[in-house]
Amino acid sequence: MTFFVHPQGICESQNVGEGTRIWAFAHVLLGARIGKDCNICDGVFVENDVILGDRVTVKCGVQLWDGLRVEDDVFIGPNACFSNDRFPRSKLHGKEIPLTKLDKGASIGANSTLLPGIHVGRYAMIGAGSVVTRDVPAFAIVTGNPARITGYVDSRRTWEEVQPSESTQILETGLKTLSVGGVTVHDLASFEDLRGRLSVGHFLGEVPFEAKRFFLVYDVPSKFVRGEHAHHRCQQFLVCVSGSLRLMLDDGAVREEALLNRPNVGVHVPPMIWMSQYNYSPDAVLLVFASEEYDPADYIRDYDEFLKAAQPQSKSRV
Repeated sequence: MTFFVHPQGICESQNVGEGTRIWAFAHVLLGARIGKDCNICDGVFVENDVILGDRVTVKCGVQLWDGLRVEDDVFIGPNACFSNDRFPRSKLHGKEIPLTKLDKGASIGANSTLLPGIHVGRYAMIGAGSVVTRDVPAFAIVTGNPARITGYVDSRRTWEEVQPSESTQILETGLKTLSVGGVTVHDLASFEDLRGRLSVGHFLGEVPFEAKRFFLVYDVPSKFVRGEHAHHRCQQFLVCVSGSLRLMLDDGAVREEALLNRPNVGVHVPPMIWMSQYNYSPDAVLLVFASEEYDPADYIRDYDEFLKAAQPQSKSRV
């Protein structure tokens, strides 16, 4: 046997990787599969249809039920609660068990609860005591009940209210270029008198392309996240014309966030940038100009697919 089981632990499965440790009062059922170098702490229960990757840590008091898929390097905090039945009744079981998936490097905080069928993206972080009712994007930090995005792991909040910072290069034209590849921030001309305020921009000027279409995003409940995709070809120019929202940008090597809360600031996002918007205020209205007509084939909606496509560009910037 190449794995360790405490004398007061029970491990019925032989599908356990080398170097894994199963501690006292833990119980692993026959069908479970556990990878290498995992740490299954005291009082953990692992049901049959559970798959754990390598280097997974499961702290005390956790039950892992059928339908759970856990990738490498995931941390599951003490007393985290998983579920696999949307409408539980005693001695009545659904025909299919929804799969709950935790991607590589995710962290599940102590005493948090995940509803059935949740997908937690890579390196996402669930805050302690959170109740997760919907999928969590890669690298997102979620907290509360119901859990909402409050930030992104390892992102640089270097331009709060889109102001210059150490990583922001001020060009002679007055625009600002960010550490995320090719993204620029434009201060639009603004005017004010007794009649009110006006801001203006020019296509092929501040907006560095000729727009083929525009769209407005509004009435977004603050718990929802918009975007969560990249484009192969399409460029975008974003202006928050009312209220505020947070913008997360990711080029595959660097992530950066901004608070958009002024209608005289525009952000140019070139192709191959993964972008999400979250924390919309109730009155937020986001205006987006796009360089291309709508084409479903131009969208990259899977983050892993984006990383593969972005890898050559990311390496060239390192």
